Amino acid sequence: MRLEYFQMIDRFTAVDVGARVARAVCKVPMESPVFVGHFPGYPLMPGVLLIECMAQTTGWLVSALTGFTGLPALAGVKEGKIRNAVFPGDELEFEGRVIHEGSGYAIGEAKGWSKGAPICDATLTYRIVPYPSKELRDGLWQWADRINFPAREYAK
Repeated sequence: MRLEYFQMIDRFTAVDVGARVARAVCKVPMESPVFVGHFPGYPLMPGVLLIECMAQTTGWLVSALTGFTGLPALAGVKEGKIRNAVFPGDELEFEGRVIHEGSGYAIGEAKGWSKGAPICDATLTYRIVPYPSKELRDGLWQWADRINFPAREYAK
């Protein structure tokens, strides 16, 4: 996990496009500039970054379902809940499910846990937008390889 770059996922452990579900693992780094201010002497993973972990897990799945024809931009978060604190060194697991996709939008449900305990969950809405550049799309292939996401299998 590279918090300051918003690269939250370390690796995918399961991707089942037919079942519309993906699972990812993220290890919170022991040190990050994020923890300097959040909070001094009590480093705590910001809740918004937990939402980003859920959004990235589910967003990669949306990309696969749409054949990587556009970028799933997070457009809404409903019923987002942070249930437990997350600290440096914690290993997190996330699951994303796509419950609807079409007409340029996708809706997913995501949840996260650590050590078997729930830490967060939300319903996420994405707008599928055209890739703004070839460089971004090409960069996604490199990112997918690094996090063990089988992107090339699903590209149209």
